[in-house]
Amino acid sequence: MRKAFMIAAAVAALFTASVAHAETKKIGVTPGPHAQIMEKVKEIAAKNGLDLQVIEFSDYVVPNQALADGDLDINSFQHQPYLDRQIADRKFDLVSVGQTVNFPMGGYSKKVKELKDLKDGSSVALPNDPSNGARALLILADQGLIKLRDGAGAKATVADVIDNPKNLKLVELDAAQLPRSLDDVDVAVINSNYAIEAGMNPSKDSLFREGLKAPYANVIAVRKADANAPWVKTFLDSYHTPEVKAFIETTFKGSVVPAWQ
Repeated sequence: MRKAFMIAAAVAALFTASVAHAETKKIGVTPGPHAQIMEKVKEIAAKNGLDLQVIEFSDYVVPNQALADGDLDINSFQHQPYLDRQIADRKFDLVSVGQTVNFPMGGYSKKVKELKDLKDGSSVALPNDPSNGARALLILADQGLIKLRDGAGAKATVADVIDNPKNLKLVELDAAQLPRSLDDVDVAVINSNYAIEAGMNPSKDSLFREGLKAPYANVIAVRKADANAPWVKTFLDSYHTPEVKAFIETTFKGSVVPAWQ
């Protein structure tokens, strides 16, 4: 009896020690799929000795500022072109350390069923931040709705539109507000995470979607000083698991696609 008690006490002490020594890191995400996926990652990371405190942000600007200021340790919400633009514009000392998922951007409408029904002078809403705005313009160009200046690429702005056959009115809005704009515009080009959060299914409800090979895979960002920290490897190993991949595929059914190999 005494021996059994001593073994139980030793196991309890070992468990307490492992919990006490688990690292706690704050990770910033946007609501919807990123937050849902991170809760699954959190379960796996805990088994690997890493405790994640998941903090949700409602926009695309604050998570990078919070990471740069040290209020976060890591974030998961943005694609590489957006991070690159933030670093260039705001001089953040941040780097990406791995890929997560891809959210193919798409066009949505409550007023037309097919693009051929889009009338002359129709209004099209798109994100007002530079990288996602450029992404939306590239999609509109792919659909033949506009033509962009040669070389505009991932830095395209509405000023780079050189041909607009349907005289579309391009309305720039905050990305998070785009689903709400559908009552007021003819088409809105919306990031999939915000479309999903608003109850839409990108694979079924969109008029058109971005190709899966577009260079907009989402990434994990940390401060440059932490890039090679052991806990970052633990986090990535926890994210890039068959369990997380299966969760994404089962939960989102093609609306969100694992981007890592």
